[in-house]
Amino acid sequence: MYSRRDLGKMALAALPLPLALAGPIDSSVKGVKLGVTTFSFRDLRRIAGQDNVDDIVRAVTACGAGEIELNSTNIEPASASGQPSAFGPTYGAARGVHPVLTPGQIGIRKMDRENLRRWRLTTADSYYRAVRRTFDDAGIDIFAFTLGFADDFADDEIDACFNQAKALGVDLIVSSPVVAMTLPMARRVAPFAEKHRIRVAAPPDIFAAALAMSKYMRVNPDIGQLTAANHDAVAYIEQNHQNITHLHVKDRKRNDGASEPFGDGDTPIKRVLTLIRDNRWPIPALVEYEYPGMGAAVEEVKKCLDYMRSCLTQAA
Repeated sequence: MYSRRDLGKMALAALPLPLALAGPIDSSVKGVKLGVTTFSFRDLRRIAGQDNVDDIVRAVTACGAGEIELNSTNIEPASASGQPSAFGPTYGAARGVHPVLTPGQIGIRKMDRENLRRWRLTTADSYYRAVRRTFDDAGIDIFAFTLGFADDFADDEIDACFNQAKALGVDLIVSSPVVAMTLPMARRVAPFAEKHRIRVAAPPDIFAAALAMSKYMRVNPDIGQLTAANHDAVAYIEQNHQNITHLHVKDRKRNDGASEPFGDGDTPIKRVLTLIRDNRWPIPALVEYEYPGMGAAVEEVKKCLDYMRSCLTQAA
């Protein structure tokens, strides 16, 4: 018996890779760039290498997205346990669910963390340049690179991650939705942002303090999370648009409510998108698929993008 995830993977693998040099995919609507975070396709993570990159390219192309935020875990190796983790807290832990681990599992996590650190320090820039070429050939722009700058990063690992962003051809590193950057970590990261002249998007809760540390600090709001925390996403964007790199878009209920299919939650997605459109602000809006959908991730991301397109094309 195959799970929905297994069926989705098999269907995706059956899709051909886009032809090289087919031209850029234009997924902008009324001047607003729409795209997707590859964290949305986290079920596809397995091992680092071209096969996994090809799967992500197929998924993004099938959704019709031309703009992506590339999550590091989509191009880094899976853990020793075989789980496609970020070598740190699980996504469930980031959402307030803390599994009880056995001593053996704790040992595996420690080993995973050291293996990842070593992998980051020793993987050649040519690997990342090849990843970039694959997306370029498919007409997909890597807008940003997502990294979980956790407090246990050594300085040489931080430096290596900035070099990886350079090799990927991006000038923006985004804090991971799994391992959000803390204020002490922002203080350590800021000098590397200055050194490499690469922007770093901090979470909204530490953004003001981070901006005071470096002109390269920016903010990447998740309008679903702002809504769930009972903030006014529209007002936040109006007040901070000059320092916003892009938006993560999901639909959540207020009062720390659950993620819902687009249009079923309380997030003012249409008002946010039309605000960007009408002011012609250069702020891309990227789907971060999170709710428990009925279909595979590609199908659900397509629905999200279609909803966003409709918001931008309908009359105000």
